[in-house]
Amino acid sequence: MRNIIVGTAGHIDHGKSALVRALTGIETDRLEEEKRRGISIDLGFAHLELGSGLRLGFVDVPGHERFVKNMLAGAGGIDVVLLVIAADESIKPQTREHFDICRLLGVRSGIVVITKADLVDPDLVELVKLEAEEFVAGSFLEGAPVVAVSSKTGQGLDELRAELERVGATVSAKTAAGWLRLPLDRSFTLRGFGTVVTGTLVSGTVHKEDEVELQPSGRRLRVRDVQVHSQAAPKAVAGQRTALNVTGADAAELHRGLTIVAPNSLRATQTVDCEFDLLPSAKPLKHNAPVHFHAWTAEAEAQIKILGGDRIKPGERALVRFLLREPVLLLPGDRFIVRMFSPVITIGGGVVVDIDAPRKMKRAAALARAQTLRQAAPEQRVVQLVAEAGAGIERRELIARTGLTATALQAILHPPCFLAAGDAVIDRAWAEVTGRRLHERIAAFHRANPLLPGISKEELRTRDLGQVSPAVLEVLLRETRTLSAEGEVVRLAAHKLHLKQDEEEALSRIETAFKAAGLTVPSVAEVLGNSGVEAARAKSILQLLVRQQRLVKVSDDLVFHPEAIAALKALLAPRRGSRFQVGEFKEWTGVSRKYAIPLLEFLDRAHITRREGDSRIVL
Repeated sequence: MRNIIVGTAGHIDHGKSALVRALTGIETDRLEEEKRRGISIDLGFAHLELGSGLRLGFVDVPGHERFVKNMLAGAGGIDVVLLVIAADESIKPQTREHFDICRLLGVRSGIVVITKADLVDPDLVELVKLEAEEFVAGSFLEGAPVVAVSSKTGQGLDELRAELERVGATVSAKTAAGWLRLPLDRSFTLRGFGTVVTGTLVSGTVHKEDEVELQPSGRRLRVRDVQVHSQAAPKAVAGQRTALNVTGADAAELHRGLTIVAPNSLRATQTVDCEFDLLPSAKPLKHNAPVHFHAWTAEAEAQIKILGGDRIKPGERALVRFLLREPVLLLPGDRFIVRMFSPVITIGGGVVVDIDAPRKMKRAAALARAQTLRQAAPEQRVVQLVAEAGAGIERRELIARTGLTATALQAILHPPCFLAAGDAVIDRAWAEVTGRRLHERIAAFHRANPLLPGISKEELRTRDLGQVSPAVLEVLLRETRTLSAEGEVVRLAAHKLHLKQDEEEALSRIETAFKAAGLTVPSVAEVLGNSGVEAARAKSILQLLVRQQRLVKVSDDLVFHPEAIAALKALLAPRRGSRFQVGEFKEWTGVSRKYAIPLLEFLDRAHITRREGDSRIVL
């Protein structure tokens, strides 16, 4: 079953709701006020199945100028428009505005319907047909079927159904393979069921018992039941009018403009770069002007930033940035409508180029960036976003910025352009430049600290790389062949330690002093003071001896020669399993408490002994 959404468009009282009722048998005016006043105020919905395996979901929109924003909430998801023109009135102001909206939203298929044909002479019907054909000339409706009908007598309805079947067969169905996107157009409480939300499923699939996410809040909901065109179903797919019975929020908390998505997939934004068309009938639009921004079922106040100048002339196309007061879920390629702030009339619309673009860019740079992305293929878009991120961008962020599925993204993220760092993606060119910078940084460190083996990873990560993740640092070290990491220390791969003559002599003095002392070693300060070199170099030489395991550091002020430690282990070996206290240890080793306690703590850490209360056991 192919699912196509058909939307009505046209002036108030031109018979849109009556037409849908005549075609489907469903009354779309549900509000008491609509029935009392005889006009549509809000969106109405109906459905019709045709014999060719085509299911049409109708979105009936109000025609009054006061309710154009309601019309916009239903127009975003339509595939085919029925441009309704009454035979007794012909083309009127909302006919023009609704038609402009359809063109700006990128609707590509439709039928012109001349209603109320029973109220006028056939000659007048033919005249209105000619006026309609002239009106749509040069647009997507040029050459479209023009059908005269009467919702009262049934005239022309069979012909209209046949045209709907023919046009519907040519329309590309929405993709169920993409991420779930259900812009909400209605919410209510149904006794015995609880909270129900409805909308046109723009992409993806939603199943009964799915966990879903509400954007922009991120709140999680559970789908208890699914209905498609008022019938219970195990799932709904893209292109279907969908109702979900959800738990996790009350109906009062779920309103038009919110979007249901798959968890951890897409997210709302407040910064939108766009290609924007200003209608020829509009006034010039200035940089920083306030506007109303409409996309799918959402409406937000916004400020327009013109990237290539200070104003847009009527009929011009421009690259712009909208700063939205409230976040709206959008993706590149989405269509939108812009209305003046006051008076509130439609002035233009266009297509989203990018979301969440860097805010701190000069207008010329932002313009060049938007020009690049305007026609960018998915691969080019990913390359751009990864390059801009520098130190890596999470895959989830790439999905939210592009709308690509995880599978489609993975097909793009392969060498030679990208490197993987955990769940992040790194631009290889950035890694190469950064690797060279790290090489110079570490070379300078070696020159300033010739006795140290290198610089710590943590210092590189936090001070030199702006807090990149440890995974990103590991990738940089792996890819930069001139660097070598040993434990937590990074050095140049070619770096070798070269001691001066006085440093060689000091090293020998320090090592000999600790070796000769056995277990009763002098203080570190005393040994370094007798080394023959200044304190800083002496300390570095001591650290070198410890790193090379030619000395063993037991505490901050106690260092022993490995031979002394080996002799101590040999002393304890025959006593394996024995329990002893500090006094006995002092007797065995001949050392004072000053040495005994640090040595025992060292042995505990080395798992040679284990402390149990006031005693220890030789392991």
